Amino acid sequence: MKALIASGGRGTRLRPITHTRNKHLIPIANKPILYYAIEAAADAGIREIGIVVNADSNEVPDAIGSGSRWGVTITYIPQQSPGGLAQVVALGEPFIGNDRFIFYLGDNLVVGGVKRFIDEFEKSRCNCFLTLAKVKDPERFGVPEIREGKIIGVEEKPLHPRSSYAVAGIYLYDSCIFEAVKNITPSARGELEISDAHQYLIRKGKNVGYAEITGWWKDTGKPTDLLEANRLVLDNITPAVRGDVDERSTVAGKVVIEKGARIVNSVIRGPAIIGEGCLVEDSYIGPFSSVGNNTTLKGSEVEYSIILRDCRIANVGIRLEGSILGNDVEIVEATGKPRVHRFMIGDQSRVELV
Repeated sequence: MKALIASGGRGTRLRPITHTRNKHLIPIANKPILYYAIEAAADAGIREIGIVVNADSNEVPDAIGSGSRWGVTITYIPQQSPGGLAQVVALGEPFIGNDRFIFYLGDNLVVGGVKRFIDEFEKSRCNCFLTLAKVKDPERFGVPEIREGKIIGVEEKPLHPRSSYAVAGIYLYDSCIFEAVKNITPSARGELEISDAHQYLIRKGKNVGYAEITGWWKDTGKPTDLLEANRLVLDNITPAVRGDVDERSTVAGKVVIEKGARIVNSVIRGPAIIGEGCLVEDSYIGPFSSVGNNTTLKGSEVEYSIILRDCRIANVGIRLEGSILGNDVEIVEATGKPRVHRFMIGDQSRVELV
């Protein structure tokens, strides 16, 4: 059993964060999303992982390395331009060969890992095994049509979904999938859709099984999804205080404070994580917040937010909530006269003023 992980694409729905970084490397609870996919494969006993990457960037290989830290061997597979998930699978054929494999979208998170799905796949001896999750907006995903406990069809982003299930970003295949991806044509949006490959297998009479994800699953394709994934991961962290907390500060709930961080006259209410080298002074950090390394907060309040590394938030007169700040961002109190709002805003940014 091998693993194939997708980490290409441009992350247009997550701009401006993705103008300067691959979306699969955006941190959730201060750890890149892609790490969770690799950990899930390694925890399931998989030792050979192929990662499909943008051919014009070394960002993912530089961030991930050889895989030795997880006890796996990683092969990088270049993708010249985004062409759909079925194209990603086709690119993986030389790496996979005739082995059975799990195909994991690197920007997806699922509680409990993937071993249970691998075990069910192996036991069923299906040609294709899909994971399904109930969602409020199935029209955003591939949607299965299920009749008498059997998948009889799969449609990509349908206007009128035939079920409330989404095909989640975790798929298991034998080598039949390579025949399927070679025999489909691009969709109206110009991509080789993985749902069309699944439909091809169904038409050919292949055995397509499924299991429902009973815990939580998140496709982190939108900013709100990132915040929700951050919340879900933080809710399961193990508290640890490795930094310094002074006697005037209060730390309550599940909180991780990394080495070199200093908490001064502040309140930290978990679940939350404070990265290495941070300074939190005269401030409040509320539940479901992650603060990246070497960030400074002074005289400010933050809750339900993701703050990346090297940020500075000082004397902000209103609580930051539901926010995502990229690397090296500054939000500070205006000084001098006239008192004004002063912004430098990138493409597709959003600012709410009160």
